[in-house]
Amino acid sequence: MGNLIKETPYSEITATLEALQALGVERRHFEAVRKDPTLASSVAQAIIAGYILADPIKAIFPTSVDYSKSLAQMIKSCNLNWVNPNITEAHFPKGKAGGKAEFNLEFFHPNKVMSSDQILIEMKNRKLRPAELPMGLAFAEKYPEEQRKGPIVIFGSMWRGWRAHRLVPYLYSISGRRYLRLYWFEDGWDVGYWFLAVREPA
Repeated sequence: MGNLIKETPYSEITATLEALQALGVERRHFEAVRKDPTLASSVAQAIIAGYILADPIKAIFPTSVDYSKSLAQMIKSCNLNWVNPNITEAHFPKGKAGGKAEFNLEFFHPNKVMSSDQILIEMKNRKLRPAELPMGLAFAEKYPEEQRKGPIVIFGSMWRGWRAHRLVPYLYSISGRRYLRLYWFEDGWDVGYWFLAVREPA
């Protein structure tokens, strides 16, 4: 996550306050948020949950995938600080042999604790298909700042690893450093995770 105070220009803060004031928000409301952690949490979750719906255009990420590259080449192009050594083409086959493909990627953010199966069902209900690893790598290369905002799960690719546990890749960041890790499919996901997806044709 970035530093909101340092990264937000004063002009944006003023513009945000003006927009809220126009909707009836007063200084006393901000005071209540500062004093009540529960209220602050509710406000923060409402802002995060409403991001995709409130700004659907900015939440779309046009991405080109070059399937002629090996998975190792795709990973190298991302300039990541660390990659789990088990993320190889042997464990995560690309699925396509060559050529380029264009995708409009977007995030699914359930904003609540859910199991992997629940997330996949909800994505299907919304006509979203989980992005595969080559899409996720092309996304990470083109939009490196996105993973610094929060962990991004690439559910469309999976590997049965140690003791046959299912593992999925995800993009992660700590102190600005960017990582590509693996996480257990069987475990649940908290509100901080975002899931990269492709919208299915209507």
